[in-house]
Amino acid sequence: MKEVTRHVVFLLTFLMGSSSGIELNSGYCLGTQCFSVSGDPSDFTTARDQCRDRGGHLMTVRSSVSQDVLNILLGNITGRFWIGLHLPAGCPDPAADLKGFQWVTKDSESDFLHWAQSFDSSCTAHACVSVSEEDDFKWTQESCAEHAAGFLCEYSFSDPCRGLAAAEGEYVLYTTPMGFMGEDLLSLPLGSTAVLMPAETNYVCFNEEWIQAPWSCEIHEGGCEHKCTVNANHESTCYCPPGQTVNPANNVTCEVMVDDPCLPLRCAHACIKNGDSYECTCEQGYKLAQDGRSCVDLDDCRDERQCPGENFVCVNYIGGFQCVCMDGYAPIGDQCVDVDECASAPCEHLCDNTPGSYACSCYDGYKADPKSMHKCKLHCGVEECPAECDPNDKFQCYCPEGYISEERGEHTVCIDMDECENLYCDQACKNTFGSYVCSCYPWYTLVGEFACVKNEDGTDGGSGEGTIPSIPTAPPVPHPTPTRQPSAVTVGGLVAIIVCTVFFIVFVVFLAHHTLSGKGKLESSGEMKAAEEEAHGLQTVASDA
Repeated sequence: MKEVTRHVVFLLTFLMGSSSGIELNSGYCLGTQCFSVSGDPSDFTTARDQCRDRGGHLMTVRSSVSQDVLNILLGNITGRFWIGLHLPAGCPDPAADLKGFQWVTKDSESDFLHWAQSFDSSCTAHACVSVSEEDDFKWTQESCAEHAAGFLCEYSFSDPCRGLAAAEGEYVLYTTPMGFMGEDLLSLPLGSTAVLMPAETNYVCFNEEWIQAPWSCEIHEGGCEHKCTVNANHESTCYCPPGQTVNPANNVTCEVMVDDPCLPLRCAHACIKNGDSYECTCEQGYKLAQDGRSCVDLDDCRDERQCPGENFVCVNYIGGFQCVCMDGYAPIGDQCVDVDECASAPCEHLCDNTPGSYACSCYDGYKADPKSMHKCKLHCGVEECPAECDPNDKFQCYCPEGYISEERGEHTVCIDMDECENLYCDQACKNTFGSYVCSCYPWYTLVGEFACVKNEDGTDGGSGEGTIPSIPTAPPVPHPTPTRQPSAVTVGGLVAIIVCTVFFIVFVVFLAHHTLSGKGKLESSGEMKAAEEEAHGLQTVASDA
């Protein structure tokens, strides 16, 4: 029973909510159809849309019975009113029964015709139809853009309730989900309410039967004049404001109480009669606290029967709950339908929609970026692979991270870099395709992916390979520009070679200069020695002489 009443709530919410903003003057129900007249001036398109938004359509007058209903609804009202007959396109056809016109239900069947004698069959004739009491409700052509005095709507339903029987001196006032009221309705749709006067006993139409109030608190406060709650026996019951009590004759209306037995109880929400005594109770969505008078929030979502629809989830809030769609689903009508996330292009390459979600994938030569799974980055997976080059510029090529480009004739390839040569790891290093892995010697533990810390307890903390680290220095450029002459010499090595060469040249120059200087000194010393010897010889000769 509770499951079915929830559907009634949804139906009532939809029907009552959709009728807001439209002034309904009167209505009439017969069999499994209801008809209403609205005094809202509007053009034909607006009138058609308003009927459709309320779950019906502009009235189709296909039989003499429908014409009689039209006469009842408009019998004392002046002005022109739209009905659901119009010319969809082209020119009128005077030979046809509906003269080329069509009902808003998109068919041309009709057992009743009531055209005005002034019918215009020219191709410039007006394409919409209205009726009025002044010309005996004849079908009269009108411009669809004109504002008529109002319009007539038609609704269909199933499982109707027959009118309530009233004894002498009693009468029944009905209210339909379409929003109009009446006393002489012969058939009522699901969700209609009835008030039996003068006792003021309330009823609701459900499954072809009238259920007396208080019914489920989820439907129009259970039919209560003030508010509805659920007692300890899980039964709906009405309660009234302080100083008033529920009328025992109908169990829904409130009447003034001379001596209020609820005042001493100091109930936080409401007070109800239970047998011969009174007790505190709480509003819908709350439960009575241990002190017997306070109210605390009731987690409605603990009841698995809440939100029974597929892909619905229950969200509890203070004083109630709400049924919402699961992530990846959107409400359409009373269902939660899967959202095609791929329509908004969330993936950089390929997208595969799944129930409630989606999955991204990459083209060949790429892999998902671990930092952002909806993006893709170049991937090689071997020591050498072709570079990704701009088709309009063969020299604008890119390599995966951890690879360097090299030109080979007309082609550019990507070669794996050996990051271990750069001493990124504290101890051991293993080169991998596009990256590297650090590890530690025994009795050391890998910390921060590349650092090794000695174990204080002297145990072997595990010297196995660690995870792929992030290079602590400047990482290799993801998309390097291809070089004309590939070389394994780094920038630092090149600078060192240049410096060593300069020092070598300076050293050679210095050595040459030193050598030449020494030779000159030796020659000078020899000449002086020869001169001295010659002088000494001359001196000796002179002495002998």
